[in-house]
Amino acid sequence: MAAEKRQLQRRNFSYYMVVTDETTGKLLGHLSDISTGGFKLDSVKPVPVNTDFRLRVEQTGQISNKTSITFKACAKWCRVDEFDPNIYNVGFQIVDMTPTDYDVFSKMFAAYGTQRDSSSY
Repeated sequence: MAAEKRQLQRRNFSYYMVVTDETTGKLLGHLSDISTGGFKLDSVKPVPVNTDFRLRVEQTGQISNKTSITFKACAKWCRVDEFDPNIYNVGFQIVDMTPTDYDVFSKMFAAYGTQRDSSSY
């Protein structure tokens, strides 16, 4: 199943979007990579792995008339960024999202995701 998940199209995220923990209201990081089933977050703090979070992504109004989307996602991995030792890269898998919010998320993927060079894997 893990190999199947890696087949999802991934894109670098070219638009700065802040992600907050919906439960605490604290900044978690910003999107740096997105796929239809999850995303990579750049964070200044490590995030506990195998932990579900209720997340909020603020919207600019260019994609949707909603001001934000909220959903549950699980942190699958967390590691120090290879170029900046003060940043943590965190991989999240979407666990639960309403169809309306998933529609906005898919539009974010299409509008702000930039095609990755497949040789970068």
